[in-house]
Order: sequence, then C-alpha cells, then structure tokens
Amino acid sequence: MSSKSRRGDKSQPPVTPTSFENIAALIDGLGNITIGRVGPIHCAAVAADEDQALAMLTARPGESFFDLMTRLDAAIGLAWDQNIYTDEINTLRSTSRSR
Repeated sequence: MSSKSRRGDKSQPPVTPTSFENIAALIDGLGNITIGRVGPIHCAAVAADEDQALAMLTARPGESFFDLMTRLDAAIGLAWDQNIYTDEINTLRSTSRSR
C-alpha cells in the first residue's frame, strides 16, 4: 500500500453503506478490526470477534486500502459462513523462519 494520499483519486468505486457488510456487522457486535503495522509486516488488517481471530491479512504489493478492506470483508464472511479462518500473518512468519 502506498503512503501517498489518494483523496483525489477517482479510480476506486464509491463506498456505499453495503460495501463492507461483514465488517459493519462485526463492529456492531462485539468484534473489532485493526489496521496497521504488525511487527515486520508493513500493513496488516486483522478482524476478531470477542474470543477469536476471524481473519489476519497482509497488504499485497500495490494493493489499495479499498481492496484490502474488500478482502477483509470477504474473509470475515468465510469465517462466519464456512468456518474458514484466513491467516496470512502467521503463515508468512512460518515461511520466513523456515528459510
């Protein structure tokens, strides 16, 4: 993700009240999201409910904030609907350590 401001960038679709339904539902309940640096990971997006992590994503090279939030919203849906928990943070650390 670029640190350059994109306020004037019109290339991203407009965010509507239904854009991130899973994120909104999580926050309306007892959940939270955290976005930012996690150790050596420049940008991560983590979603958790009251007792477990639902999704832990790392920003891909060149990925926009909107795209990262879209992936986070989808990953929350996977956790709730199919019990599939996405963990790109610990997977990345495990892979890095084994080299």
